[in-house]
Amino acid sequence: MRIVLIVLDSVGIGAMPDAHLYGDEGSNTLVNTARAVGGLHLPNMGRLGLGRLADIPGVKPVDPAEGIFGKMMEKSPGKDTTTGHWELAGVVLKRPFDLFPNGFPEELIREFEKRTGRKVIGNKPASGTEIIRELGPLHEKTGALIVYTSADSVFQIAAKKEIVPLEELYRYCEIARQLLNENGYKVARVIARPFTGEWPNYVRTPERRDFSLEPEGKTLLDVLTESGIPVLGVGKITDIFAGRGVTENFKTKDNNDAVDKIVWLLKERKGDSLIFANLVDFDTKYGHRNDYVSYAKALEEFDRRLEEILERLEREDVLFITADHGCDPTTPSTDHSREMVPVLGYGELLKKNVDIGTRETFADLGQTIADIFGVSPLENGTSFKDLIMLM
Repeated sequence: MRIVLIVLDSVGIGAMPDAHLYGDEGSNTLVNTARAVGGLHLPNMGRLGLGRLADIPGVKPVDPAEGIFGKMMEKSPGKDTTTGHWELAGVVLKRPFDLFPNGFPEELIREFEKRTGRKVIGNKPASGTEIIRELGPLHEKTGALIVYTSADSVFQIAAKKEIVPLEELYRYCEIARQLLNENGYKVARVIARPFTGEWPNYVRTPERRDFSLEPEGKTLLDVLTESGIPVLGVGKITDIFAGRGVTENFKTKDNNDAVDKIVWLLKERKGDSLIFANLVDFDTKYGHRNDYVSYAKALEEFDRRLEEILERLEREDVLFITADHGCDPTTPSTDHSREMVPVLGYGELLKKNVDIGTRETFADLGQTIADIFGVSPLENGTSFKDLIMLM
């Protein structure tokens, strides 16, 4: 059996009950994007049951649906990629990751400068493309590292490849990771952000690398690999889980490249496996930039290409589509939004037209996948396997 788990990064479907604590009242990435563009054309996700989850302009509530459908609430505190993916894999955070809305503490930066031998400029929340445009010339003149954060728990280091060679930049990230850990800062990811080109038209290169915290408990990925079931990551899965529990990972350039790799894996890799994919463009390219027009186009493009994935599924394959948080591009905020996420499921072994309701935690999906594979149960989550399986 192969299970394909696709995370549409940031495609939330309505504010969580505690969204007011995050300033996210009224956020609904899917519905608000659809309204903003006068309706979405998503026939493939629609026939699986997407239109049964909310009043999404353009997406009809098909009855009977060809798949299983529902929503999931986030039990962990936070609204970021790492928290969402870890919870999908069965780990519920008790304490949120640390955020730095005013930049990193001065003593931390001073020690980082001491260990790297380079000065730091920036040290504030910023858009990656904007801060390299702002500080790139000073970086080129002085060799100082551009350090910045965001609304997520990240310590990002940007440097021009011609000034700081890649391996040197990666070494600085390892220093930052060690320094943060030593001082008890719970930072989800340290990210290398190499760029090249000439001001003002700098370009970030594909050699980004994430240095992540390891998950705080045993994940679905750990349980599967310990049981001899390969986990094949597509996109940034290995980065999110610090490489733990990932048998093999396939990096991607964009959403279409991710779909290409999913289709290739379905064609070439037989036998039991979890194909775990993250499609990040919704979030990084469109959600954070409040570009709801492009966000809508990306949703429609994925839906068109979903047909290729569905056609490649064999009799014992199961497909799940979900998300990890929201990033409503129609609100004034450019940050993630604290939202519920949709879950759609399809396969010959699954029942059709089953509403699994609103689940209490993302971990229910991970627990269900563990249950379907017949491996040890996860610490968190309630399986809905019996609701959806034909046998």
